Amino acid sequence: MSKEDLIRLEGKVSDATGGGNYQILLENGVTITARLSGKMKRFKIRIIVGDKVSVGVSPYDPSHGIITHRQKI
Repeated sequence: MSKEDLIRLEGKVSDATGGGNYQILLENGVTITARLSGKMKRFKIRIIVGDKVSVGVSPYDPSHGIITHRQKI
């Protein structure tokens, strides 16, 4: 899927699990698992618990997502 086909949601990082996976608590109260996008890995953007992030979620499997942007505080 291309990046434009994903559903963009906002959320907060609630847990950092191993292997670059994160638990994201979305604004609607749902918790999903998300990974960092390739550009965030390339430019070594760090995500810690409590950060607000934008997540791209596939319409076919809404339980997983890709972190595409970290909000500035």
